[in-house]
Amino acid sequence: MRTPIALYALALVARLLVAAGFPDPAYPDSFYYVNVARELAAGNGFNVDFIWIFPEVGGTIPPNPVLPIPSNAHWMPLASLVQVPFIWLLGPIPMASALPFAIVGALAAPLAWAIARDAALPSYVAVGAGVMTALPGLSFVYMAQPDNFSLYQPLVAGALWLAARGLHGDGRAFALAGLLAGLATLSRNDGVLVLTVLVAAIGWDRLRGRRIPWAAAAGSIGLFLVAVAPWYLRQLAVFGSLSPSTASGKVLYVREIAEWNSITIPANLDHLLGMGIGPLLATRVGGLMAAAFIFSVLVGVLILVPLMTAGAWRHRRSTTFGPYFAYAVLLFAFSALVSAVHVPGGTFIHSAVALAPHGYVLALEGVVVLVAWVSGRRRRWDAAQASRLFTGAAVAFVAIVAIGGSFAVHGGWAGKRDRMQAVAAGLDDAGAAAADRVMSIDAAGYRYWTGRGGVVLVNDPLETVEQVARAYDIRWLVLEAADSVPAAEAILIEGRRPAWVGAPVLQREDVAVYPVCTTDGDDRCTR
Repeated sequence: MRTPIALYALALVARLLVAAGFPDPAYPDSFYYVNVARELAAGNGFNVDFIWIFPEVGGTIPPNPVLPIPSNAHWMPLASLVQVPFIWLLGPIPMASALPFAIVGALAAPLAWAIARDAALPSYVAVGAGVMTALPGLSFVYMAQPDNFSLYQPLVAGALWLAARGLHGDGRAFALAGLLAGLATLSRNDGVLVLTVLVAAIGWDRLRGRRIPWAAAAGSIGLFLVAVAPWYLRQLAVFGSLSPSTASGKVLYVREIAEWNSITIPANLDHLLGMGIGPLLATRVGGLMAAAFIFSVLVGVLILVPLMTAGAWRHRRSTTFGPYFAYAVLLFAFSALVSAVHVPGGTFIHSAVALAPHGYVLALEGVVVLVAWVSGRRRRWDAAQASRLFTGAAVAFVAIVAIGGSFAVHGGWAGKRDRMQAVAAGLDDAGAAAADRVMSIDAAGYRYWTGRGGVVLVNDPLETVEQVARAYDIRWLVLEAADSVPAAEAILIEGRRPAWVGAPVLQREDVAVYPVCTTDGDDRCTR
């Protein structure tokens, strides 16, 4: 047991160090999960006083535009729930939100070791895969964020590992795989793909000889339902739908990611098909290519991809890797056919990290395959020694990329943090009340840093932005230079302010803050 414990300790310390380097949430997903967790810890339930994207409220301005609103119409709850005990213990501080993800995510490293051991691979391959999973290339920096990366990875990889053990006759393992698949679904909707793999494994097992007992098969599906049923019952009770944001049409029927943040562009099947078969197919192919590129760079750090391919080919008929291959095919197919438009926007990498533990095992097996091929042509080579040498080199390369990449990404995140903190100070200096609402491109992020709720800046004409501002009694408008929405281009870049937007109270090269006047008697826009 010393080796898996050591791998867990390595992964945990590495995640704690990267969390210490940047303890705050850094982007909309993690901001959202932290805001929800703090509301839960405060006893306010699943509610938030901001709208990060309008599909959460039906994809348009609702008939009764109010704040707060029920949370999690789009994202699943587990990434918020795991933070709550730590917030109760430590208070609403950044490390209280980061800690559970470091603790849970570190389990992926000994899991990679266990996968390699079940495949009867050399010990140096097992240890090397564990170290790689502890420091997983360019995806490493996300592992300490209060996001679903560090939950989804061990839950999915663990479910696939247990499913493989079930195919080898371990009924208990197969039943437990269903529970992990359910928890993975509570982390991320894509977890349902793991259930699909389990069902397919049951069917395949029946064709080849029934090694999975019926009780284990039923137990797997039953435990999945036990995990997810309470949440889906809540969704039905609150929203009347299992997937409220999908029901709005914005998830499935957008032609490009810019439409995701629009409330005027139609969100229906006719709109999607109206782009024509050629452009439609191009978006699907583009989504598949983007998914392959994202995985190759962030997880495979490019050089590991051919090695993973070689290892996968060697184990193409292996039951140990069968569920993993099935999940990988399903994930890439889903990304191409269903969520293609969202893949470049970052949705795929959340799911792709689950491929890393098995993938790193296959990559190091690919090293062994490559060395064996070369040594067959160079008889002076000691294949065993060369395999260890090149395995160590691959592990060291991935670790160096992980550490260097984290420093680089933290630099970018620090710039965003500085910008949001400047906005918070600017609002306070301008006398903004604590209850004032803010419109911005990242409503969850500005809620975190300013303490003020509000709504997202929609990707629509200024007239529509004004309608949103009036509907939600917005008092302040935050525009970032990186915004590509029409409002930012007209006001911030071209300097064309409508009558309901006043002179900026904060003006920097990267961000500006404007008063918004939508009620009678508010003279801030005419001073």
